[in-house]
Order: sequence, then structure tokens, then C-alpha cells
Amino acid sequence: MSSPASTSNPALRYLRGLGALLALLCCTLPCEAGRPVRVYEVDIEGQSPAALQEAMRQVLVRATGRRESAQDPALAAIVSDAPRYVKSHTTGPRGEAQVQFDGAAVERAVTAAGRSVWENERPFTLVVLDPPRTRAAEDAARAELERVAAERGLPISLIPLPLTDGAGNALGAAALLQAAQRYGGDEIIVGRGADAGPATPLQWTLYTHASSSSWTGPLASGVDHTVDALVPPPASSLADADAPARIQIEGVNSLTAYAAVERLLQATPGVRRTNIAAADGASVTFDVTVRGGAAGLGQALAGSTHLVRTGASADSAVYRYQPQG
Repeated sequence: MSSPASTSNPALRYLRGLGALLALLCCTLPCEAGRPVRVYEVDIEGQSPAALQEAMRQVLVRATGRRESAQDPALAAIVSDAPRYVKSHTTGPRGEAQVQFDGAAVERAVTAAGRSVWENERPFTLVVLDPPRTRAAEDAARAELERVAAERGLPISLIPLPLTDGAGNALGAAALLQAAQRYGGDEIIVGRGADAGPATPLQWTLYTHASSSSWTGPLASGVDHTVDALVPPPASSLADADAPARIQIEGVNSLTAYAAVERLLQATPGVRRTNIAAADGASVTFDVTVRGGAAGLGQALAGSTHLVRTGASADSAVYRYQPQG
């Protein structure tokens, strides 16, 4: 039975209520990150060996996320043997001829060649151009961005998302990511600069739940740089298989913090599934399925400014959540 002091203390009641709610969430379905991409279906002109080899080059770029994979000597045998990997020939939604390759077989061949495969569930990325373009310029920019995104295998959408609040103040990373979530986005890239064609350099910023980065480049680099930041290293042994890992995160003392931490984990490259294993008023422990297991998770979080490793327990890596300022 609770003492009068414990039942009358609002902070204690809040923490107990939070712990109970998080414990209840342990029984919910696990969360999965990203949006599935049809990596192994590509448009094709004819069914000749040369056409199939060109289609396989496109598949290898999508499957690894790396542009150089199309001409990578380590993957040349896969290209040469492209007909062997054909699963079926189909017709696309616009009546275009398509070939579907055996994704599992291609992935085994890629990893056997010492290269990494990018998981098929990828972050849905919103693209914002500032200042907004005219209708014609926006359509041209969308076509170019979608072309590059299709080549690299990144799901995107160009949208006119406001970058300032009602008072004209620039929105910070947290506010932009919250806005992106309302449109179903996992992350957001903003290209700032006047419209003077696809070759004009823009100031780009990528906002994710783990970190932010900036660079300068033409329209296509908005997608290219983003994918380069997401894909695993080209010959990483951590890409061989998904494996379980456990992570305990301290400093989770509100529902807002819990939601932010869950989004951070789901947005971490290589993370496929997250499931709450335990919770109390100050920390949450997650069971995670991640490329490379515990070592892979540690590598993926090494550059995070919001989840900082503080140690390890008997079965978990221990991190502290540092909210955005």
C-alpha cells in the first residue's frame, strides 16, 4: 500500500504513470523503420543479354546504394551472369516492360563478393527547395530529383514545406522533423538557393533524428549526398546479416523523450526493428534487430549527438539521451 507522501507527490505519480505506460507499450507490436523499395524490379528494353546486364547494373546501384557498383570489378561476374538471376518479366503500371531479379540470390552474390547490401526498407525523405520555385521550375526540379532517387533507390517527395514559423523565425531541426512526420517523412533535406537550373550549386542540409549535415552541390547532390550518408561501408563485414542487440537508454523521463528516442533508433542506419524490452521512470531498454548486431549498432550510433554511449551492463549497451536544444 502506498504511503500518503508517495501518493501526494506529483513527480512520483508522474514517473510511476510513465513507467506503467511504457511497460504497457512493451506489449505492443514492434516498430519497423523505413519504407520498402522495389530494388530488384527495373525497366528494360528487350530481353537480350546486353539489356539484362544493363538492368543488373541498375539493380546493383540500388541494392548497395553506391553509384560505383555499376562498374565495380568485384561485382562484374554478377553483371555478366545477369540472365541467371532473372525471376520474371513483367509489365509496369504504365505499360513499360520490366524485369524482376531474384533479390535474395543477388544479395548473396553481392555479400560473397565482399560488398555490402543496403536494406530494402529505407527512410522516406522529404525534399524542400527554398525559395519556392515557379510551377514549371518546380516540375523540372521534381523530375530531376526523382530520376536520381530512382537510380539510387531512395524514396523521396518534393513538397513546399514552410521553413519558418508564423513570426518569420527559421524553424530548427526538431520542428522541421516534426513537420516532416506529419507528411509521413522520416527525414528532410533542404536546398537553399535561387533557381538557375539543375547545375546551380545549392546549400543543402540533411536533417535526421540522429544528426544533421550540410554541403554545397547541384540539384542531384541533394539525393546523392543523402544516400551516401545512409548506406553501409562498401566492404563492411557488418552487412553480412541482421542480428539482435539490446540497448538501454537513460534520460527518458517523459513521453516526448520516449517518442524522440524511438524515432532516433528507427532512423539509425541498419536498424530493421525495435521492440521495448523493459522500462521504468528514467530509462527504456530496447531489443533491436540491426545489421551487424551489437557491433553494428555501436558503429551506427558512433556519430550521434543525441544518443551518447556511457557504458554497458551485463547484456546491454548503455546510452544517455541528450535532447536537441
